[in-house]
Amino acid sequence: MSDIPVIVDIVRTPLGRGKQGGQLSQVHPVDLLATALKALVERNDLDPAMVDDVITGCVSQVGEQSATPGRVAWLGAGFPAHVPSTTIDRKCGSSQQAIHFAAQGIAAGAYDIVIAAGVESMSRVPMGSNRIGQDPYGPAMAERFPQGLVQQGISAELIAARWGIGREEMDAYSVESHSRAAAVRDAGGFDDEIIPVFADGASIVSDETIRPGTSPDALAQLKPAFERPEFAQRFPEIRWSVTAGNASQISDGAAAALLMSERTATRLGLRPRARFVAFDVRGDDPLLMLTAPIPATRRVLEKADLRVEAIDHFEVNEAFACVPLAWLKELKADPARLNPRGGAIALGHPLGASGIRLMATMLGALEQGGGRFGLQTMCEAGGMANATIIERL
Repeated sequence: MSDIPVIVDIVRTPLGRGKQGGQLSQVHPVDLLATALKALVERNDLDPAMVDDVITGCVSQVGEQSATPGRVAWLGAGFPAHVPSTTIDRKCGSSQQAIHFAAQGIAAGAYDIVIAAGVESMSRVPMGSNRIGQDPYGPAMAERFPQGLVQQGISAELIAARWGIGREEMDAYSVESHSRAAAVRDAGGFDDEIIPVFADGASIVSDETIRPGTSPDALAQLKPAFERPEFAQRFPEIRWSVTAGNASQISDGAAAALLMSERTATRLGLRPRARFVAFDVRGDDPLLMLTAPIPATRRVLEKADLRVEAIDHFEVNEAFACVPLAWLKELKADPARLNPRGGAIALGHPLGASGIRLMATMLGALEQGGGRFGLQTMCEAGGMANATIIERL
């Protein structure tokens, strides 16, 4: 057998609201990630000394997340010091990129066993805090984009306007996200992917973010979250329809995936759960910011020599409801196969951990539903997206 990269196992913590008082807000992000790493190693009876690297996605690498969190979490879990770690930032797709790097390293023969991981504690390290009040763009970007780029909420408004996606459609999609997630949770469908976290003397085993009673009427009462006079003048096509209710939830969470070569898994007597079919990462218009999943999906399907109809499960990150809805208009996939277990609108979006969270949910759905192929893609700041196709084994 060649060095074919496979997923042996994948776990995640429950997700908590990313604010003070959230169920994980008292847990240091390093300890949160250490919990996921330890559970992954222990439930596969793996000798941690055999791991070649720990590749960790984390977006706000400042404060409690500043000291190579994968490394300190590994050490905090009590694992061997000779195992290294690195931390990467591809914004919302950081841990999906960690999976890509891990799998590609195995395919190249550089690794035998790798853990890809992700963490974000948005209650303790707020989104944007790594800017520390500075300009992250510089004069060259200002020269290329003299009118300036915009925050993601304005990009979402532009997408809704340009793809003809109205407020009612986005709210209805968001209600469905909560409904689907609640149904899966109540049926125990997330149980295999979630590992418990102990905080404040209690064992936390369920996502805090799902609101099964969400209704269109309740969402209709919410005010637009990003309406600003200066943007209304610049973009008169915007209809101001993006709200907190049809956007992803700020969240805390961690996740980890055990990858190895197929021959190593065979040697260790471990049964792989999935293999990788194709990868892609793609850039698109940085003003729209959130549209790159569309070209990334098209390209990864080309690489896999598969048609949209061959994919049994699509995970398109719900940064905002308009993102998967615009993707659906372009790809013309079966809506029933798109985020059938809910997405970030219901489950939450802990930035650095979301890529692996999506992968865990997708793989669990394929196994429980008997599907073969799954495709995951995520929009990322700067107008980028990762896309991955896996095959259940």
